[in-house]
Amino acid sequence: MKKIFFGILLMCFTANIFAQARDAGEYTNSCECMGVEADGSETILAWGNGRNRFDAVEQAKKNAVLDVLFNGIRKGRGACSIKPLVPEVNARTKYDVYFNSFFADGGEYLEFVSLQDERVGDKIDRDRQKGRKSINMSAVVRVERGLLKAKLIKDNILKQ
Repeated sequence: MKKIFFGILLMCFTANIFAQARDAGEYTNSCECMGVEADGSETILAWGNGRNRFDAVEQAKKNAVLDVLFNGIRKGRGACSIKPLVPEVNARTKYDVYFNSFFADGGEYLEFVSLQDERVGDKIDRDRQKGRKSINMSAVVRVERGLLKAKLIKDNILKQ
């Protein structure tokens, strides 16, 4: 009788664990403002999804720049600009050739983003959500908003 009871208990516990497992891609985490530096750069807690931690951190960098460009940073401390750098509607689609090469792996977006505000302890203990096929990780990212705006003006994406 005890064996049957423990067997059923074990099956219920196992079923509960598998019912809670989700793909990391199902998590929706948006970027959060952590503060603005004296030079105008924004420190952002960004999330990225990838097949390993390095891919996820690179995607977090891209997501931080994407939010600064097209969405503005709406969560977290109110210091970051909620206005996107590119206010034009459907600009991502209109200038898709430019932005596809800009956000390519190893692309120009890396000139405007860094992990310099992330402490060693943060790197070791990054928030992570693991799914079956990928992981979702956070990273503290600094986006050089002023330099990014100057680049977009130079490349005729923004008007002065």
